[in-house]
Amino acid sequence: MKVAIVGLRGFPDVQGGVERHVESLAPLLAEQGAQVTVYVRAPYMKHVAGDEYRGVRFCRVWSPTGKASETLVHTFLSVLAAAWQRNKVIHFHAIGPSFFVPLARLLGMHVVMTHHGQDYQRQKWGKGARWFLRTAEKFGVRWANHVVVISHQLKRLVNETFQREAALIPNGVTGFPDGSGDAALLADMGLEPGRYVLNVGRFVPEKRHHDLIDAFLRKPPTGWKLVFAGAADHEDSYSRTVLARTSEQVVFLGRKNANELASLYGHCGLFVLPSSHEGLPIALLEALSLGAPSVVSDIEPHLELDLPAESYFPLGDIGALADRITHFVQQPARWDDWAARVQRDYHWPSVAQRIHTLYQTR
Repeated sequence: MKVAIVGLRGFPDVQGGVERHVESLAPLLAEQGAQVTVYVRAPYMKHVAGDEYRGVRFCRVWSPTGKASETLVHTFLSVLAAAWQRNKVIHFHAIGPSFFVPLARLLGMHVVMTHHGQDYQRQKWGKGARWFLRTAEKFGVRWANHVVVISHQLKRLVNETFQREAALIPNGVTGFPDGSGDAALLADMGLEPGRYVLNVGRFVPEKRHHDLIDAFLRKPPTGWKLVFAGAADHEDSYSRTVLARTSEQVVFLGRKNANELASLYGHCGLFVLPSSHEGLPIALLEALSLGAPSVVSDIEPHLELDLPAESYFPLGDIGALADRITHFVQQPARWDDWAARVQRDYHWPSVAQRIHTLYQTR
C-alpha cells in the first residue's frame, strides 16, 4: 500500500510538534508494510542527506518560507505529486494543509486527516488567516474518509460542530536515541543537573514565554537558571522581545537535537509549559516520559493528562506560576511513576497500528 503524508516541514531534527509526531509515526507504518512517502519542504531539509529515513522515503517539494504562503503552496504541490506518484492513501496532518482534502478526494486518493488542534486560536494569526484555517478545518473534517483527533476536546469539537465521528488516537511519546540523556552534555550549555527550569518549543505568542520569565524572576531560586530550548520559525517582533530578555539567569539555547533534548529533559529540576493553546503537547509528554516534574497552565489539553493538582496554575496568573515554581524547587524529585505511565499509555507502536488499520478501511 502506497501512503503519502503531507502537512509538515520535514524531519529529523526539524522543530515542531507535527514534525516530531510524523518522525515517530512514519517509520513504524513502514515496518507494518506501508510504502510511506513524506512530502517535505525542501528549504527545511538542507541538513538531511539522502532521501530515505528508517524505511521512509522523502519527496522534497519546493516551498516558499513565509507564514502565510508556505503551507498553501507546499501542500497543493504535494497533493499533485502524491497523485502523480499513484499513492492510494494520503494522510493530512493539521487543519491548514487540510484545505486540500477535497482536491485529494477528487484525484482518487483515500484520505485520512489528523486534527492536531484549533490553530485559528493561535495569537499570531489575523482575521484573514483565522477565516482560512476555519475553512480548512471544515473541508478536512467533512471530506476526509477518516478523521483522527488527538484529544477528547477535539473529539467533542468534531462531533458537536460537524456531526462527524472521529477516531481518538492520542500522540505517542517520542523515543530518544539509545544512549542519549548524558548529563555531561549540560556542561557545554552552561547548566548544572537539577538546577534549571526548562521550557521547550517554538517562539510563538501562545507559548507565553513572557509569563514564564516574569514568574521565574519574581522569586528567582538561588543558583537556578531558566532555560529555553527552541526558536522562532520566522523571526518576528514577538521572538525579538523574548530573546531581548537574555540574562545570566534566563538562557536561550536555540534548537536542540534529540540527544541534547533528552539530556535537558532528563536532568531538569522542573519542566514548565504555560501555553494558552495546545493540542496534545509532545514536549510535555517527552518531559514526563523522562521523569521531569512538570507545571502547566490549566487549559483543557493539559487537564486531560490528569497531572497532580499542584502541577496546574490558572492561565496567565504570574503569581500562581511563581508559587508553583517555588513549590517544586523546594521539593526536588524525579517523577519515575509518571515516566512509566506515559511510556505505557502513549505508546507509538499502538498508535501506528491503529493508523495503519484506518488506511486499510474503506
